[in-house]
Amino acid sequence: MKWIEIDGSQGEGGGQVLRSALTLSMLYRQPVEIRNIRAGRKKPGLLRQHLTCVQAAKDISQARCEGDSLGSTSVRFAPGAICPGEYQFAVGSAGSTVLVCQTILLPLVMTGQSATVEFEGGTHNGLSPSLTFFQDAFLAVLKQMGIHCEVQVASLGFNPAGGGRWRLSLFPTSHLEPFQLEQPGADFAQLPGHRRIRVIMSDLPSHIAEREIEATRKKLGWDETAADIHWVTSSCSGNSLHLSIDCGTYLSMFEAVGQYGTSAERVARRSAGKLQSYLRSGAAIEEHLADQLLLPMIVAGSGRFTTTRPSQHTLTNIDVIRQMTGVNIQVVPLDEELWEIVLEENHVSPQ
Repeated sequence: MKWIEIDGSQGEGGGQVLRSALTLSMLYRQPVEIRNIRAGRKKPGLLRQHLTCVQAAKDISQARCEGDSLGSTSVRFAPGAICPGEYQFAVGSAGSTVLVCQTILLPLVMTGQSATVEFEGGTHNGLSPSLTFFQDAFLAVLKQMGIHCEVQVASLGFNPAGGGRWRLSLFPTSHLEPFQLEQPGADFAQLPGHRRIRVIMSDLPSHIAEREIEATRKKLGWDETAADIHWVTSSCSGNSLHLSIDCGTYLSMFEAVGQYGTSAERVARRSAGKLQSYLRSGAAIEEHLADQLLLPMIVAGSGRFTTTRPSQHTLTNIDVIRQMTGVNIQVVPLDEELWEIVLEENHVSPQ
């Protein structure tokens, strides 16, 4: 089969190009060469997290692979058949275990068989979707599609230590349903009991969480909104704030991870500001979940959803999908801050 060449410096130019290319390569049994990986970054090439993504993809697909080493700026990847089973992958830093999981999740799902994967590394590092987001927002949409899985968390991993440990159990899936998500999240935000403030804490003073909750309520006017503080086990101290709206079959979530030197009030304003922009837009899906739903939409064969102005991550992902599969996902402006992302029936089905 002819190799496809992907320029890793295109668009957003980060690790997402690599991850999406690997996922699509496995789904379509399509050999791929990714060059110029993270070329524009301060440290180009594969860091530990990206290398773990490559190694995980290589393991589950029995792939022939070249360039799978730290610092490599080019990877050649020729996948074989996907092998469900039991796997363990450790990032070895606070790098995102969620992104490693998302690289291999859909190929494992498409086997129609059970699989179990254990991860060790970062879960809430502030640079990528948290494990909380993955569980509550991303997996909720996959469940709507017919993908059933379970997450068991032993510990969380914050910067700089990482060390989070969790397990994903995938159950057999026979049929995937396309999704259509277009009702504005603002409709649900007005309903009693559909808003929530959650603060995750590890080995930090409780007043930090209390101040984040108070500042969030003040900025959003959420005086009566349910709020809880969740104390967790972690290798180092850490804090994250998660604001969510229950949209019926999924959650819209807005999060920020606390950092030394950043006040609790600033963390709250950051999350609340994102949520306010989303509500004003009239969109169903916020920008981070929008980016993550593109590959599931390809696997389902069609789908559509409204979202805020597409991020560079989203547009780059759409370009990589087109280059790898020939499938064109439409991005349609409906208003200044409201867009629709559409995949008409896809006849190029993954193997």
